[in-house]
Amino acid sequence: MDLKMDRAALETFLAREFPQAAAEMTVLSVRAGAAELRLEVSDRHLRPGGTVSGPSIFGLADVAMYVAVLSALGPEALAVTTNCSIDFMRKPKAGQALVAEARLLKLGRVLAVGDVLIRSGEGSDPVARASLTYSIPPKR
Repeated sequence: MDLKMDRAALETFLAREFPQAAAEMTVLSVRAGAAELRLEVSDRHLRPGGTVSGPSIFGLADVAMYVAVLSALGPEALAVTTNCSIDFMRKPKAGQALVAEARLLKLGRVLAVGDVLIRSGEGSDPVARASLTYSIPPKR
């Protein structure tokens, strides 16, 4: 896989095409078919009990995979999630940012398949693991 969009290009693309994600998440690094994103956890990401909500964790996993797909595909705003399976494995650490590491396992003409590990804090065990499939729109 070749790198089609670097970190700067992806940040610009997200700010223009997906500003709600760009406002919440930071692209830390990008390689062809791989990306690392960070979510600074705030009160709006918490659920009762003081832990990070499932929708916040899912959102991070989904955007991380979107960035990984775009890194190898190029600027295709209409690539969309068609399937996601997520395992919540342990409670995130209080007051810690979440970091998602996404990697593509397969990039085809129609579908992209990958996985994401999400950690809470540096060097911690994963708090969640997701497997995602993206649909790639046909070339016009």
